Amino acid sequence: MIPRYLIDFDLAELPVIEKDVIVIGAGIAGLFTAIKASETESVLMITKKSLMDSNTRFAQGGIAAVLSDEDSPEYHLQDTLFAGAGLCDREAVEVLVHEGPEGVQHLIEMGTHFDTENGEYALTKEGAHSQRRILHANGDATGYEIVRALSEKATANPGIEIWDDHFVIDLVTEEGVCCGAIVQKPDGQKVFVRGKATVLCSGGTGQLYRYTTNPDVATGDGIAMAYRAGADIRDMEFIQFHPTSLCYPGAPRFLISEAVRGEGAVLRNIRGERFMERYHEQLELAPRDVVARAILNEIEETKSTFVYIDITHESAEMVMHRFPNIYEYCLRYGLDLTSDWIPVAPAAHYMMGGVKTDLNGETNIKRLFACGEVSSTGVHGANRLASNSLSEAVVFGKRIVERIRTLAPLTEQPQIVNEHVRTNVPMQAVVERRLKLQKVMVRYIGLLRNAEGLLKGQEELKRQLSIFQSILTKREEYEFANLLTCALLMAESALQREESRGAHYREDYPERNDAVWHKHTVLNRESDSMMKEREQHV
Repeated sequence: MIPRYLIDFDLAELPVIEKDVIVIGAGIAGLFTAIKASETESVLMITKKSLMDSNTRFAQGGIAAVLSDEDSPEYHLQDTLFAGAGLCDREAVEVLVHEGPEGVQHLIEMGTHFDTENGEYALTKEGAHSQRRILHANGDATGYEIVRALSEKATANPGIEIWDDHFVIDLVTEEGVCCGAIVQKPDGQKVFVRGKATVLCSGGTGQLYRYTTNPDVATGDGIAMAYRAGADIRDMEFIQFHPTSLCYPGAPRFLISEAVRGEGAVLRNIRGERFMERYHEQLELAPRDVVARAILNEIEETKSTFVYIDITHESAEMVMHRFPNIYEYCLRYGLDLTSDWIPVAPAAHYMMGGVKTDLNGETNIKRLFACGEVSSTGVHGANRLASNSLSEAVVFGKRIVERIRTLAPLTEQPQIVNEHVRTNVPMQAVVERRLKLQKVMVRYIGLLRNAEGLLKGQEELKRQLSIFQSILTKREEYEFANLLTCALLMAESALQREESRGAHYREDYPERNDAVWHKHTVLNRESDSMMKEREQHV
């Protein structure tokens, strides 16, 4: 059993810091929410590394919003619902497609510079989009540009206090209300940060897998601490593997953006054969789960470890202008995007599930909100449409702030003492434990799943539960406990969903089954069981 808190404490003995709004995390969701909230509230923003360390920074493709006269919110809605494989919440998608353009406008007002052509915003097209609606910045460095602009604005804002290198250990709740969080400072001291609203913007779970496009900080902390606090965790089986990450000796799994295929790149196996026509009528622009599984199949059939992405038929000028970041990065490893086929393979990329929220970003725990990849708003369903994630963060970030403004301040100081029998057992090196967990996830709970493997994976993961009986003091130890929590939630959800849908593929149940599984999986620690919530809005 996963305990309620990771550490022992007496709240009365901890120093207390008071703020109106506590924002945990520093990607687009955290930065945007903090900036909007600071207009009327005092804000504390806590990040375990720095403002520049988040998944947002690595987002290349862009941000999806309807800005062209040839496009419409209805087209964007239909594309999102199609990609989501029947599990999107239609109301949440309606919110996204109608409020997305205003969200982009807010980013522009906050200093983000998107690319233009002939005086208008340059729009591109990505996989499963029917129209050109993706804004980008500096070609393929959209996320970096957004984080740059928002970080500068947040740092200069007197209404936002920023704590770098601080680790949020747990959320503090009393009678179903979130009062704040316990935070560990860089020197190891623990404090209780109290606020009328707490917003989780802590990102995804990419580090569950050995090969991921995510940075080191993506350890599922927000999902795990919300689960311990009693929040509903929804659809954890749906993790998206990006089909094309650089797969080259000595190079990290760097993302080769979907936009490269959007601009005409093709996929070839190691024999040089273009293969996507055997898998889907949309070829290279099929939904990500289809492309990722096709690549995996080709890798197995050709007994290789990668396939190639080839954009050499396009002009070198266009490639270098449109993808300067990818071009430069590949060049570091002796690969020229304009003349070489680039070796790629799938890598863990984005968590579609997460902490369940309503249309105002609020969870089932009062005063606790979730925004960005940590949340499950209902927008993404079983498979996220490319470039909807950045839009989702700003649209729901704004809604969260509007809801927070209606909340009264907290009155009573919670009195909580948490004592658990823990032992100071010499822990096997956390690095080894983490690597072992990642291998289990890749082997049994990855792109292809079946009951036998999922049960085996679950069994292996449960052997690590002793971490929760240990005295934890270091960031790596907390992170491992959070990764293990998310891994167990994912294994359980994947085992329960006996069908294939979107990013979740079961070899023993290869067909989608709407009669039985047109619903969400919801896990809650308090009920210690899985609820199945039927989707009403599809």
